Amino acid sequence: MNDVRTPKKHSSLRLHRELNEVWSSGTGFRRLAAVNHTVIGKRFMVTALVFFAIGGFLGMLIRTQLATSSNAFMDAEQYAQVFTMHGTIMMFLFAIPFFEGLSIYVLPKLIGARDLAFPRLSAYGYWCYLFGGGMLIFALIGGAAPAGGWFMYTPLSSSQYSPGINADIWLLGITFVEISAISAAIEIIVTILRLRAPGMSLDRMPVFAWYMLVVAAMMLIGFPPLILGSILLEAERAFDIPFFDPQRGGSPLLWQHLFWLFGHPEVYIIFLPAAGALSTIIPVLAGTRLIGYNIIVAALIAMAFLSFGLWVHHMYTVGIPHVALSFFSAASALVTIPTAIQIFAWLGTIASGKPTMSVPMLHILGFFCVFVIGGLTGVMLAMVPFDQQAHDTHFVVAHLHYVLVGGFLFPMLAGLYYWVPHISGRQPVQHLSRAAFWMIFIGFNLTFFMMHLTGLLGMPRRVFSYPEASPWEWLNLLSSIGSFIMAAGFMLVVLDFALLFRYGRAFRRNPWDAGTLEWAMPTPPAAYAFASQPEVTARADSLPINRIAATLAAGKGYLGFVRSRKMETMGTDAVTGAPLQIVVLPGPSFLPLLTAMSTAVFFIALLLKAYPVAVFALVIIALLFLAWTPNDDARQERGPVVARGEERFPLHYECADAPSVMAMKLALIADTTLFSSLLFGGLFLWISAGGEKIVWPQSISLQTVFLLSAAVAAIFGALARHLRAAVTMSIISTIAYVAAIVCGAMVLREEYTAVSNAIHGVSTAVNVYLLLHGFVGLILVAFGCWRLSNGYVSDRRRNDLRIGTLWHVHLLFATGISFLFLQTLRSLTEGG
Repeated sequence: MNDVRTPKKHSSLRLHRELNEVWSSGTGFRRLAAVNHTVIGKRFMVTALVFFAIGGFLGMLIRTQLATSSNAFMDAEQYAQVFTMHGTIMMFLFAIPFFEGLSIYVLPKLIGARDLAFPRLSAYGYWCYLFGGGMLIFALIGGAAPAGGWFMYTPLSSSQYSPGINADIWLLGITFVEISAISAAIEIIVTILRLRAPGMSLDRMPVFAWYMLVVAAMMLIGFPPLILGSILLEAERAFDIPFFDPQRGGSPLLWQHLFWLFGHPEVYIIFLPAAGALSTIIPVLAGTRLIGYNIIVAALIAMAFLSFGLWVHHMYTVGIPHVALSFFSAASALVTIPTAIQIFAWLGTIASGKPTMSVPMLHILGFFCVFVIGGLTGVMLAMVPFDQQAHDTHFVVAHLHYVLVGGFLFPMLAGLYYWVPHISGRQPVQHLSRAAFWMIFIGFNLTFFMMHLTGLLGMPRRVFSYPEASPWEWLNLLSSIGSFIMAAGFMLVVLDFALLFRYGRAFRRNPWDAGTLEWAMPTPPAAYAFASQPEVTARADSLPINRIAATLAAGKGYLGFVRSRKMETMGTDAVTGAPLQIVVLPGPSFLPLLTAMSTAVFFIALLLKAYPVAVFALVIIALLFLAWTPNDDARQERGPVVARGEERFPLHYECADAPSVMAMKLALIADTTLFSSLLFGGLFLWISAGGEKIVWPQSISLQTVFLLSAAVAAIFGALARHLRAAVTMSIISTIAYVAAIVCGAMVLREEYTAVSNAIHGVSTAVNVYLLLHGFVGLILVAFGCWRLSNGYVSDRRRNDLRIGTLWHVHLLFATGISFLFLQTLRSLTEGG
């Protein structure tokens, strides 16, 4: 074993052999413990494509039903389940997870890193995605699928109109899947900002990294409102807390606000990764540099910002004031500007180069044709008078598919044909590729262009039958014929890739003559990606890849050795890319799988209303997460260690700005978004109630005092310089947290028995929020005290306490804001 400070240099072959031994994910049953980004990324993509096949099959059932009038192929309930699951699968289980998988696979390689910042978190996210999606698919097979539409509008999704567990499966299954999305967002942001290759400043990043950074930030802010909405609706269904019941002070519109606060940004969350792939692929295929790099980055940031001001775009017909309608209509039209900037930049790049009409380029041209039509119909729907006529017709269905399929599916296929040689190490056979493209392109336009016409002729969405001699019949028949042509095209794509993996010509690297770092390695790539890490001195999309590849393979970059059989990658400054630390990554482990299985038990227990089991599973989940914490070398201080030549840097757990600290900050941003959405919901319900007076239970003053005391004591304990003082403050904090949890449980019990109004429900939800956060605070204090007492914490190694401190500071502010919010709400509504 090499000394931790002076690793020995070996020949290239020996270096590759040692790296393989350390980074290998194993075979057989041990493969389930894999956490490597290459393995996890491929799992995400393959699973997403399986879900896509299921969603596509459901789409074929829909088109079969609508092919003729008065069709008895499905009854109304079956049709409702099929179209609900079709939309759910395509939006939640296919589109976003596929590009999550592609990003997990390709992003570390693009930015010169060996892996993601938190390999176990990405593995946990994958298992959550698989188990949550599996819940929905098994429900469909068992005839218990939701039937209220993929947007689950209330009151249709309430227990009165959707009895049984069908809607509960959607609410809990989608929330389970959203855990994967939030974890992926944190993973991607930290990886991009902290694990870039040395020298890769923000202005040198490949443009795909910019796209994914913006998308991950959008996911972090956009997904919590849907998670909150799902929790509130499940609470209404399970505990009769009337958040959405207008008879008891609730409002069905609250669900629409929370859903579309997520739903409209999701359109751009789906489109922007595809746009990032286009911005990466088009310059390579055109043989030139991307035109307008800086303005494209500015445009995508503007698009992300505008996307959060457009949610009312979907609610024009609910009775919103005219001034608000005018504002959101203008904002909906304004978002076309950053979109157009990107499209013209791509067209300009193609025009300035010498593009080859390869298969990826065919799909890119298909994207331009389809997406522009979708954008134009989107501008039409942004106009309030037209939207009020076309709302809830097949015109909207056509627009949605032109934007999402055109904006996602064709770029996805272009990306697959571009990067699958990297995944497989083989070049496409291309016997079927072009025929597949034309069948998909023609079939798609025949299917969905006709829907514009049926929509303009008045055909509503979600109808399972229509009368004979209807003017819609021949258009629906053409749409159905087109859908079968499109399905045949996708079958050719599957066959094409099967031939590629079996008969494709093997090659070593860079068949496209690209200038990005993912091609600076042999293909298919090794688990460690780079034998040594590069130093980037120019924009990372036009690098001399062949020269870089030879240098890195010889171990002449950063970390061109194996140190103490540890998996290491460089950590850099978030802005300048200057090397700061060496990040030690965890190896294969079954802990992510076990944690995800425990999370599955928690959601299934909620579904079956086995609440004691759910509480027990929650405790197990918390303990398993604590077990993720590395223990082997955490009691020893290493000091700066060799990274390259004479350059030395500290290991990440001896640095104040470790990736885990940034991850906690990002997690708290997501949590703050959820909390803010809850407060927004409370204000919205108060406004909707129109000044109605209600009777309140006792105040939460005592719980607030204990929570504030616990958080303050924990913060002082984390900042203490002496062990005795830190332990003393931790004990005080633990006692205060326990007291707060007990008081919170008592208040919660009294509130729940008194819940008769939606405002009461908001108070209950806020108290549950504080109770759960107090429970987490208690765990963090106890864990920090244990780590402190057992020698895991020193002046250099304080990240355990820093992470806990961030949580306690967050809880301190959340508790104070909650108290002021509830007291204000109480003063506005109390009566008797």
